[in-house]
Amino acid sequence: MEWLAEFWTSLTWARIALGLVFLVVSFFLSTGLVAVVMVKIPANYFSSHYQQDFLPNSSWMTRWGVVVLKNLIGVILVVAGIIMLLGPGPGILTILIGSIMIDIPGKRPLEARLLNRPTVLAAANGLRAKYGKPPLIMD
Repeated sequence: MEWLAEFWTSLTWARIALGLVFLVVSFFLSTGLVAVVMVKIPANYFSSHYQQDFLPNSSWMTRWGVVVLKNLIGVILVVAGIIMLLGPGPGILTILIGSIMIDIPGKRPLEARLLNRPTVLAAANGLRAKYGKPPLIMD
């Protein structure tokens, strides 16, 4: 329990301000990232007929490196989304974007279940409409 007492005694206004700045900056960055991805993904991405062809004209080494980087970013976004569920920010959409980036089997039903929530789907389609993109096609 000494660590808890030490934590509270070392808490200063400067650290609180730094934490709040980090919270605000991460909120706006994650909101921007979610907006860009939701607008850029194809309308039929969540359809069962969607065929993904990832970097078709690249060498295997380039594809492998990009896949590793994409999965790492996806894991970071999922963790950030879980944290955002507790604080301000688009937690569910961030988890959705992170799960889109991660290559794991059986992820499509989870993504569709997250996106099929009426408020989430309305927010995603509203954002897409704002930028002239068609609404997402869900099975």
